[in-house]
Amino acid sequence: MTASAPETALRVASLRNTQPTRFRLEPDADARAALAETLDAQSVKKLRFEGEIVPKGRAGWELQAQLGATVVQSCIVTLEPVTTRIDTTVTRRFVPADRLDQPEAGSEIEMPEDDETEELGDVIDLSAVMTEALSLALPDFPRKDGVEIADAQFAEDGVTPMTDEDTKPFAGLAALREKMQDKDGDD
Repeated sequence: MTASAPETALRVASLRNTQPTRFRLEPDADARAALAETLDAQSVKKLRFEGEIVPKGRAGWELQAQLGATVVQSCIVTLEPVTTRIDTTVTRRFVPADRLDQPEAGSEIEMPEDDETEELGDVIDLSAVMTEALSLALPDFPRKDGVEIADAQFAEDGVTPMTDEDTKPFAGLAALREKMQDKDGDD
């Protein structure tokens, strides 16, 4: 089965239990432009999400796919365009809610190490999985090759800007100790 642009949410009840369900998403220019806006990118030039959903056990499903994209973002230093090519494997396991570890209400929990397992609902939204995978694969701070971030110091007129050395709490104590030792030596 190939999911076309309008049909990106596959009903779990209609997935085949005996063989993989194949899919391929290649969003058109309008969909890529909307995705670029969602990702705060300049553009998504190419995007392909292709793979299959296979049954796992009695009620679970596993999505295995390849994500290929070319995305243009703004350089965090110069704001010039930075093009990134992404080719990555995407895996998601969908299991019924009763098979997931559920924390007690109001308890504090750590983030689980398994970030590929999700609760199974009535549909598997291929577009949502593609968008999430692309978002996670993009560089957080894109930088044009060879561009370095310079030291920036900001302060009001007449005020000496604070440096990294000023923020080290023990540096001041060390200077005070030296001052005290010099004073003791003068006596």
